[in-house]
Amino acid sequence: MARSLDGLVLAPVADQAPGQVGTRTRFTYHEQDGEIWAEYAGGDVVRGHLVGTRAGDRLDFRYVQLKTDGTTSSGHCVSLVTEVPDGRVRLEENWEWESQEGNGTSTVEQLT
Repeated sequence: MARSLDGLVLAPVADQAPGQVGTRTRFTYHEQDGEIWAEYAGGDVVRGHLVGTRAGDRLDFRYVQLKTDGTTSSGHCVSLVTEVPDGRVRLEENWEWESQEGNGTSTVEQLT
């Protein structure tokens, strides 16, 4: 799937632990020449940014965020770009915190 993420808005399909991204978080993606970046906010996240690269259907990026309690956190994520049956983009994510303990998986999908 070579579809560009540029200008797409995606949201998690399920909530994570408190203080992390959740179904109220919105990611606005940008893509150009193999580079990706996004701004995100919503739920327990006041402001977040991610930046990285895309090679085929694989994204590799780092993220940093400011939470509603005033704390910051950062981590690393590798995502696979797929498509849901109705044609929207889905990202299957494997992430890990670098500023604290923890890792996991999540799924974000393009909003209609």
